[in-house]
Amino acid sequence: MRLGLIGLGRIGSFHAETLSALPAVGSLVVTDAVPAVAERVAGRLAAAGAGNIEVAGSVPALLASGLDGVVIAAATDAHPELIVAAVEAGLPVFCEKPVARGAAEGVAVLRRVEGSGTEIQIGYPRRFDAAFVAARAAVASGELGWLHTVRSTTLDPAPPPPEYVAVSGGIFRDCSVHDFDTVRWVTGREVVEVYATGSNRGAESFREAGDVDTASAVLTLDDGTLAVVSNSRYNPRGYDVRLELHGSRDSIAAGLDDRLPLRSVEPGATFPAGTPWQFFIDRLGPAFRAELTAFTEVVAGERPSPCTVADALEAGWIAEACALSLAERRPVRIAEVRTV
Repeated sequence: MRLGLIGLGRIGSFHAETLSALPAVGSLVVTDAVPAVAERVAGRLAAAGAGNIEVAGSVPALLASGLDGVVIAAATDAHPELIVAAVEAGLPVFCEKPVARGAAEGVAVLRRVEGSGTEIQIGYPRRFDAAFVAARAAVASGELGWLHTVRSTTLDPAPPPPEYVAVSGGIFRDCSVHDFDTVRWVTGREVVEVYATGSNRGAESFREAGDVDTASAVLTLDDGTLAVVSNSRYNPRGYDVRLELHGSRDSIAAGLDDRLPLRSVEPGATFPAGTPWQFFIDRLGPAFRAELTAFTEVVAGERPSPCTVADALEAGWIAEACALSLAERRPVRIAEVRTV
């Protein structure tokens, strides 16, 4: 198949490498807001042996180049316009999260594309991580009994640049939203109420952007299960992504491997023994490949989207509720922020 890729920043360049190596992808057309970037990425892929890499001078040119599907990895603010443009061109779309910078814009996208018959997949790679998939299966099988506690963790090794923080929408919309999606997807339950808090002990850029560098949230699910979400931009030991599920019959965890970026001080302990994960692309590399492979199956008509715009909006409502909870220092019901 012939796919297009819009946006060749950090994640876009990584997707270009992944897509060009997938057996289902016969050719890849790339474009970026900075033409020199597109030429550089295409040249690097070609030098590495990737065939059939083309460069389009603009998004309209890319959309008109005879594609079977489109991958969007551009800046968040461009997502709504690009999703709609691809759908109007009749092309299945993969778009990195979020759908839009805020929930209102996300709802507008949903209303523009619903009923189009065109598949849209939003990027949440933990849905494709082997351990997270196994955790979901364990919940669905009933082997854990009824859940009482879920703990989801995302700790970044270093803060993003101030320019990114200023347009990120805040830690709940940018970082925690992965945990929110995971909690919903793994448990199969909906969040009904949140209480969130946060602090700033690092760079002043977070405070200047009205954001926090460390946050925690307690989510109450519709069956009474409690989920605790922990996030920080400061975990110098590495990139820490974990999930714990505690039930009436058993407890399990995803992310407890020898590259866990956590140091035990138990006498004689040797776990974890490996080199800590340092970057999200390393930690979730196989998941990203599985996610994009799934998109090629969506393009081929072999499966429906595994993460729709509506799915992504559900995680977005939780982020909106947490942002309000942090600002007003009170519990917030999801119904207070939901507009659809």
